[in-house]
Amino acid sequence: MGFDFEPGEELSLVQQTARELGEQQLRPAIRTSESARTVDAGVRRAWDGVGLSSLELPQALGGAGLGAVARVLVGEELGAADPGAAVALDTLGPALYPLMELADNAALAELAAPLLREPGARALLVTHMDAQLEVSDTRVTGWVPWVPASRADLVVVLTTDGAVAMREGIALQPVHGSGLRAAGGSALQLNAATPVFSRGADAAGAARALGRARLYVASLLLGVLRQASEYARTYAQERVAFGKPIGHHQALAFMLTDMHSAVELARLLVQEAAWLCDAGMPFEAHAASALVETIEASRFVGPGGVQVLGGHGFMQDHPVEKYNREARALSLLLGGIDAARQDAGAALARSDLPVPLSSWEGE
Repeated sequence: MGFDFEPGEELSLVQQTARELGEQQLRPAIRTSESARTVDAGVRRAWDGVGLSSLELPQALGGAGLGAVARVLVGEELGAADPGAAVALDTLGPALYPLMELADNAALAELAAPLLREPGARALLVTHMDAQLEVSDTRVTGWVPWVPASRADLVVVLTTDGAVAMREGIALQPVHGSGLRAAGGSALQLNAATPVFSRGADAAGAARALGRARLYVASLLLGVLRQASEYARTYAQERVAFGKPIGHHQALAFMLTDMHSAVELARLLVQEAAWLCDAGMPFEAHAASALVETIEASRFVGPGGVQVLGGHGFMQDHPVEKYNREARALSLLLGGIDAARQDAGAALARSDLPVPLSSWEGE
């Protein structure tokens, strides 16, 4: 009896749509989008035309009603093209997950629908791991040093046992960071913001929302790593030194193989966690483990790509320097690797997670 790892016709179509959007719209404009700190109107129209912002929104609210597997397939394709642009274009982004897990359909529709109708609108997810925030049912005050956005129409703060959402009392100060430039970059100030939605005393729902957000980030990072590995391999096949392509030299060939293997392993963990989520099974620890593995892989694959290209790896003539910047920025979101490792390690200690946490760093 064999195993079928193909995603099926519907998911394959969604994946192909995202791949074509990335290859035809996002990737050709990466330098323009980074310079402008936003995506242009033509790219945004193309994005709106395929409806990826409502990919996981319930069908009852006009969305596609697809699940986490669809999201990670799309995320990988968009991450391979330009993760900054993907973040900028996705109106709801991971801010959707606390609302899906903790709000009813009426509240979700009230918060999400106006944003989907507003061109360029953005919802942001902030967690208790991102900054020091004072959160209550009546107000939220605090400062987040960096968010990948230059606009915020709704801010959702995810805590350990619930979430609050604000439309007002939000201020953004531009910050010129190195990663996810196409999404913009800002310091976020919440000035005694009054919540328009608040839900507490639901640690399980908050954990599911965080797990789904981790899969969102991991899938974008996975796409970055896939593209970095493929670009390095192609370069190594074309660059000739000492009478043959550099990829034919044993040491470099071994490194390229290890880079490819690291990406494949990360993909398996990300997709497994997404499948568990869609199946209604416990997936939160698997999502944390998948994010850990993907971040660890980025510490090997990204620098490995630069090493293959040598001095060219630091120049904007090649996108490898961008892949490194994007990987670093994505690795910092949602508390980064430390928070994910802590959650995955706690599950391992309880024997809830049989998958070992491996590391590519230093191999």
